[in-house]
Amino acid sequence: MSALTPPTDMPTPTTDKITQAAMETIYLCKFRVSMDGEWLCLRELDDISLTPDPEPTHEDPNYLMANERMNLMNMAKLSIKGLIESALNLGRTLDSDYAPLQQFFVVMEHCLKHGLKAKKTFLGQNKSFWGPLELVEKLVPEAAEITASVKDLPGLKTPVGRGRAWLRLALMQKKLSEYMKALINKKELLSEFYEPNALMMEEEGAIIAGLLVGLNVIDANFCMKGEDLDSQVGVIDFSMYLKDGNSSKGSEGDGQITAILDQKNYVEELNRHLNATVNNLQAKVDALEKSNTKLTEELAVANNRIITLQEEMERVKEESSYILESNRKDVEKELEIQISMRQEMELAMKMLEKDVCEKQDALVSLRQQLDDLRALKHELAFKLQSSDLGVKQKSELNSRLEEKTNQMAATIKQLEQSEKDLVKQAKTLNSAANKLIPKHH
Repeated sequence: MSALTPPTDMPTPTTDKITQAAMETIYLCKFRVSMDGEWLCLRELDDISLTPDPEPTHEDPNYLMANERMNLMNMAKLSIKGLIESALNLGRTLDSDYAPLQQFFVVMEHCLKHGLKAKKTFLGQNKSFWGPLELVEKLVPEAAEITASVKDLPGLKTPVGRGRAWLRLALMQKKLSEYMKALINKKELLSEFYEPNALMMEEEGAIIAGLLVGLNVIDANFCMKGEDLDSQVGVIDFSMYLKDGNSSKGSEGDGQITAILDQKNYVEELNRHLNATVNNLQAKVDALEKSNTKLTEELAVANNRIITLQEEMERVKEESSYILESNRKDVEKELEIQISMRQEMELAMKMLEKDVCEKQDALVSLRQQLDDLRALKHELAFKLQSSDLGVKQKSELNSRLEEKTNQMAATIKQLEQSEKDLVKQAKTLNSAANKLIPKHH
């Protein structure tokens, strides 16, 4: 099984190391792993040796993948259970040298590598579970801290090393189960990295994520600055979990410990959820207090603005009243002046009309006198013709009459011109008076 053998992107171990590992380790290549109570049973499918693998048989790929998923899930159950029991019996903080803890990380690494899609690079094909783990910070903001810490570690040069460091930091943070659940719930994101029948895409992945909750009772402390996580060989050591198939299923004390651990895990998980709920409520209260403070400040500003606008409105009203009163007084004064001017013009018109009437009477009288003089002239002319007066007297009399007639004619013309001027002045005064009257009505 490719997912359970050492990954190709790690440095190749020496022949001596491979031989030593083979002497101490049983591989899952041709075994079916099953649970027998608290122990692991391996049922051999056919004989194998440590010689190079023979030509692969033509088996159903889906059956092989399902068998691999079941094997990995059973190994994860045993690894997690054994780690919890041994850690509680040890009674101290675990470090990176603790063998059950090392085996747990190896099993988790195989689970995360199962069904990974190979990505082509300029150096060839590469399979790394660091890519899916990087997605966790987008789903759970709390994971951004450990992702940043992993990227800042100076000794890590490969994606595999960064993935191993991430798993250790997540376990120290006691959030590994939460992160794995969040990742498994986003199948649409995992499909970019895993095949459809990979462990992380199937039900076995969700079961393993649920089992990881029990690890919250463990306190671990790792110093990864000097640890070589890039070149470690991830091989599962089954000697820690194997037992004869005829062995008993476990003692009554182990069952009690399991029950106590389950209760403790439940209480701690419940406490964690309650703490998360309290934190969320506190955050909401803080947000509401900030919002209330902001609204109070905005209300105070609005009230101040309203008071300012009211004062400004009162001031504008006073100014408008003063301006209206001043304009009213000015209009009244102007109206009184125009009324007095109209009265004066009416009086002047009346005097002009009286003067015109008098001049018309004088003109009529002068015309009457002129007519009388003309009649007298004709009469005198007639008498002169009939009399024997001398030519000289007749001529003098006639010239005087002509001169008198001319003077009277000039006087009549002057009176007529004066009458025309008076009529024009009367019309002008009348039109001005008519213009003043509608303006004030």
